[in-house]
Amino acid sequence: MMHHKLSDESAQRITAAGLEVDAVRRLISVALDEDLHNGPDVTTNSTVPAKQRSSGVFASRQTGCIAGLAIAGAVFEMVCGAENVAFMPLVADGARVEPGTRVASVEGPTRGLLTAERTALNLLGHLSGVATATSQWADAIAATNAKVRDTRKTTPGMRALEKYAVRCGGGVNHRMSLSDAALVKDNHIVAAGGVAEAFAAVRAAAPAIVLEIEVDTIDQLRTALDAGADLVLLDNMKPDVLREAVAIAAQHLALTGRAVVLEASGGLTLENAQSVAATGVNYISVGALTHSAKVLDIGLDLETIVA
Repeated sequence: MMHHKLSDESAQRITAAGLEVDAVRRLISVALDEDLHNGPDVTTNSTVPAKQRSSGVFASRQTGCIAGLAIAGAVFEMVCGAENVAFMPLVADGARVEPGTRVASVEGPTRGLLTAERTALNLLGHLSGVATATSQWADAIAATNAKVRDTRKTTPGMRALEKYAVRCGGGVNHRMSLSDAALVKDNHIVAAGGVAEAFAAVRAAAPAIVLEIEVDTIDQLRTALDAGADLVLLDNMKPDVLREAVAIAAQHLALTGRAVVLEASGGLTLENAQSVAATGVNYISVGALTHSAKVLDIGLDLETIVA
């Protein structure tokens, strides 16, 4: 199947979301090819007159947070051609919705709408599910000064989109790849021979890169701070230990003038998120935002046969 170009308006929506237009096109192409690899949409082409046009509405069937409307619109343009279809968001990405909320409308050739429907819904529902999960965590810690952060536990090929959905849900992004920031984890520490050694090795190799180091004891935290760390991941620490870590970071600031950013990770649930965030850490990192998000149920129903 030939995939049509995107309109300038669609490209602008994607760019405004902080996404690369070509990367989004490639992802959509792969998704469409899964449906159309062996030929056209047999059911649709058999039941729908070739020249028929229809309009339809996307509506959420659950309470949630929307993300990915520009992506859904791009799917229809790539199937139908931008000049043949009109996709109109009715809410903004990041909007909180209730069951029955109309989130977008679309008008175009009925065959194209039905052929594109599942790919558009798969992407919109998944990204809205990530945004919804993130919004639940953000709400759980809203009374604290901490922010919820994502991880690299993303669906292969979907990282940029999923991390965008996290932002829509009120979360913040960790590193996008292995090269834009360094995170020294337990296996790196073992391989390097210790916390200080691992920290020094990365700092020597990449002096300007953002460098975070993972520790799982207070002693390791002190070693990391002595080595010069200003971003520390506190792994699987209970709230009382996290409070001690926050106090040590405050002492470190008073003595050296260097602020330390602390991130809590591991063993987090929506039930304990508030108590962890209330310890004074800056971030809580949650892999479940992307690796376990449940799809938000969104449907597309044709309402009018236009011609």
